[in-house]
Amino acid sequence: MSRTTPARHSAPSSGATDTAAAWDEFWTKLHHQGDVGEASYAAVPHLVRIHAARGVADWNTYALAATIDEARQDGRNPELPADLRVAYEVAWRRLVEIGLRELEAAEDPTLVCSIIAVLAIGKGQLFLGRLAMFTEDERNELLAEDFGA
Repeated sequence: MSRTTPARHSAPSSGATDTAAAWDEFWTKLHHQGDVGEASYAAVPHLVRIHAARGVADWNTYALAATIDEARQDGRNPELPADLRVAYEVAWRRLVEIGLRELEAAEDPTLVCSIIAVLAIGKGQLFLGRLAMFTEDERNELLAEDFGA
């Protein structure tokens, strides 16, 4: 079973061509087949700042931040540089706080799962965050394989 990046599940709302193009560029440049780099880490604080300023609950922010942090922790990618650590960690705390607020009104399944992934990873629950990033079908497949559900 291969994990599907949520960015490929759904497009932003209609009339958001520029936003969709920007997100496509972010996804392409900041994460590629499990690989991230220092630019990915440096982008997270800016993504969170823009997300907060827009005031729009966008699953892309949560999913990309979670994907970057998951890749950061897998041991194949560069460590978070010391000069980026404080801004990165502050951004993550802020995204968790925003996610807690936005989860209450969230109804879109991709948004809900992306927020839950950020909340889990932000609280040190990487495996739970990874599970949240799977599609519903992938989670059902895992349950069926492991528990015969």
